[in-house]
Amino acid sequence: MKAEVTNLDASKAGDIDLADEIFGLEVRNDLIHRMVRYQTLKRMAGTHHAQDRSEVAVTGKKMTKQKGTGGARHGDKSAPQFRGGGKAFGPKPRSHAIELPKKVRALALRHALSSKAKAGEIVVIDKATSEGKTGALKAQFAKLSLDNALIIDGAELEPTFARAARNIPNIDVLPVQGINVYDILRRRKLVLTRAAVAALEARFK
Repeated sequence: MKAEVTNLDASKAGDIDLADEIFGLEVRNDLIHRMVRYQTLKRMAGTHHAQDRSEVAVTGKKMTKQKGTGGARHGDKSAPQFRGGGKAFGPKPRSHAIELPKKVRALALRHALSSKAKAGEIVVIDKATSEGKTGALKAQFAKLSLDNALIIDGAELEPTFARAARNIPNIDVLPVQGINVYDILRRRKLVLTRAAVAALEARFK
């Protein structure tokens, strides 16, 4: 499929061919959902912790006599039914990560790219360069109607562009090796440089 290439000042810079095996797939939302779930679960800290009855700081003394009180024969106050006692079956630190085959992850990325292409939400620019001024870059983005976008460059980001873009709300900049399904979907537009398109095609050959 053909795509128009523009410069950051909104002037035309030619055309580019986008590979159908990457940008032209029939979108499978189930694969995309599995990948988003994989990413979000993997990033969870899993540091939640509740004290059980062996960890709470209460006396270990038997509450009442074993016989003669007419009450239940409780042992100590750390039992879960008492105020200040331990939590029964409370959360413990653990990993929430799930398994997802590498081939499925790669396929999900291609389907996410195809979904953006199908929705007409991919913008291809010639280069991601800037003089390092946030205001000037924001004005250039306004010409391209980029107010909520993920920008993917080649293997290396230009430091001045990355520095100028990082203060603009709802704009993310990543090198091509950092492209992922979650970040693609959370932004309205996907902006790819020529270098990013070439790197993606080489990656999925």
